[in-house]
Amino acid sequence: MEKTVNVIETVDENGNSVKFELFNIINFEGKDYALLLPVDKEQSEELVLMEIMKNGEDYSFASIEDDDEFERVSDYIENLEDEE
Repeated sequence: MEKTVNVIETVDENGNSVKFELFNIINFEGKDYALLLPVDKEQSEELVLMEIMKNGEDYSFASIEDDDEFERVSDYIENLEDEE
């Protein structure tokens, strides 16, 4: 059976188009967060964490601007990994 790959295209802070593979979606404190892997491995092989924003039927991805929120979500994800 073939694995379905969900590719998401976003725009970075410099206005460049960047493609990511949707690795996982995490719900934490009532919000959804996406773990994204860059499709272009030359850019980075690190996971990117973004908040999923829903507007009607449409979804968008936003950087987590609040450092405390980012740390709480990151810690939660790390604890999930430790439990596996």
